[in-house]
Amino acid sequence: MQSLPVSHATLHLLCGKIASGKSTLAATLAQTSGTVVLSEDKWLAALFKESMHSVEDYVHYAAKLRSAIQPHTVSLLRAGVNVVLDFPANTPASRQWMMSVINESGAQHRLHYLEVSDEVCKARLHQRNAQGEHDFAATEAQFDFITRYFVAPAEEEGFTLLRY
Repeated sequence: MQSLPVSHATLHLLCGKIASGKSTLAATLAQTSGTVVLSEDKWLAALFKESMHSVEDYVHYAAKLRSAIQPHTVSLLRAGVNVVLDFPANTPASRQWMMSVINESGAQHRLHYLEVSDEVCKARLHQRNAQGEHDFAATEAQFDFITRYFVAPAEEEGFTLLRY
């Protein structure tokens, strides 16, 4: 079987705690011509919002979404479209999945790591929740619970890492 050509597209990945600014950065990155954003929050809200009532529900439906979105993402990258994958690259397992997308597509990549303190994230979360414009309103307790699983990216994971 013939190997596929290397894609000249770039896959942008985002790592940061809840309300660290991942979606804001995604929107900025998407202003580059030939770039699309695939937003986990928007897809989950459109497909499963009525069924998501707990962190466990999120984990379940996020896994289903990743499985469905991977071939589409690979196709976009192979077609030369830059993709901003606005899915949290916050654990080694999630980044391993993202690396499989990179390997399958042959795309270049950038892992954008937003290093923001819990205090700043919580202040932004309260502000975001008060505005009511985000697809999901996480509580401070959910922030604390989810943040326990956050693992900063390590150089040995093999990503081209940009720190903010």
